[in-house]
Amino acid sequence: MKMEETDVIIEEVKKQMRLAGPLITANFLMFLLQVISVMAVGRLGELALSGAAMAISFAAVTGFSMLIGMGCTLEALCGQAFGAKQHNMLGVHLQKAMLVLTISCIPVGFLWFFTEKILIFFHQDPEISKKAGLYARWMVPSLFAYGLAQCQIRFLQAQNIVIPLMLSSGVSVLLHALTSWTLVYKTSLGYVGAALSISISYWFAVVLLALFIKFSPACKSTWTGFSKDALKGTTSFVKLAIPSAVMICLEYWSFEAVVILSGLLANPKVETSAMSICLNICSMLYMITFGLGAAISTRVSNELGAVNPGAAKLAIFITLFIATAEGLLVATTTTLLRNILGHAFSKEKEVIDHVASLMPFIATVHFIDAYQCVLNGIVRGCGWQKKCVIINLGSYYVVGLPMATLLAFRLDMGGKGLWIGIICSLTAQVLFLSILCICNNWETEVSDFNMQTLIKLFFN
Repeated sequence: MKMEETDVIIEEVKKQMRLAGPLITANFLMFLLQVISVMAVGRLGELALSGAAMAISFAAVTGFSMLIGMGCTLEALCGQAFGAKQHNMLGVHLQKAMLVLTISCIPVGFLWFFTEKILIFFHQDPEISKKAGLYARWMVPSLFAYGLAQCQIRFLQAQNIVIPLMLSSGVSVLLHALTSWTLVYKTSLGYVGAALSISISYWFAVVLLALFIKFSPACKSTWTGFSKDALKGTTSFVKLAIPSAVMICLEYWSFEAVVILSGLLANPKVETSAMSICLNICSMLYMITFGLGAAISTRVSNELGAVNPGAAKLAIFITLFIATAEGLLVATTTTLLRNILGHAFSKEKEVIDHVASLMPFIATVHFIDAYQCVLNGIVRGCGWQKKCVIINLGSYYVVGLPMATLLAFRLDMGGKGLWIGIICSLTAQVLFLSILCICNNWETEVSDFNMQTLIKLFFN
């Protein structure tokens, strides 16, 4: 390998590490908001833990996953606009996204008020459903903050501004740990105090990021204040956001379905508690690979916007190599710590033992998920969401969930069967996404991207 090629590879690795490191940290810290609340509730008893876990799963299925998906629309729009040096467009895209996501939160917020009745309709345990409904109502304010945060994060990420994301997340988590402990154990709120603390912390993070975007010189050219231009072409933005939301939702819903289905197994309180703990652990680990996916999404979108397909392909190869090493390391560590991790969430021996038996499956899920996140990041950076909707639909709902149901209920494999089904989903998804990326003509991808066409789409 020539020295010049080596220098290019080293420089690309540095770029990705500067992006991925802070993004992984920020994602992990923000996820800790919900984990800290679940851990606090877990000390109040098995029923409280099951109720909070069910509420968070319901919230993820009906609200958070949708907002993440809609927010991901900005990864292609802002990322490619930044690469093409159309800096003024980033602020317009941000405002448009904030408007659309906020309006989308209104019907979801009403839905959360009927969480208990909805869960009972789907044959969930009445006691758990009642607790979940109470928790969900107190989480409604967090929904709007979460949507705004998704827009802010993508806006800054597209500009490679990631250190402020990490710092704001760190401060928010510190506040949340104190707020959660105070509201749960030092006030009469108790159980619902954990849900309220999530709302407070999310809004605090939104305010911090808003202040940075408003006053930081780093955003001087991309944020020039509110503009009426953001009201133009909203329908076109929605048409792009819907497939992006569906793509993410199809994936998130299948994971959350694991917890919902576990409530139909024998001994639902133990199964639901163990499954929710496993999902929390899986989700924490997912923050690592999601950070890698966000980094490659930014790199690919920036390079496509700059009309540089060779750099985009190099970035992809390097990220896949990093994902392989990370997947092996984390999967091995998780398996070795399988008898310890459950203690962080529960003091019930039956629940802890069941968590330990499921950890090898979680390790396998994470290893495959490392590739899936990178491939999904490429999809978001290129704007291939419509193609990915079909892939996710087939992988999770034709392959994965039917297999999970068969193994868990027909073959009496219980929770293990549910996770094997998820492994089948991820395997199919990685296979199809790999084919999509391999068969893509990157030179054509660049020529198809026309910033002037994109501008006309939103302003005419």
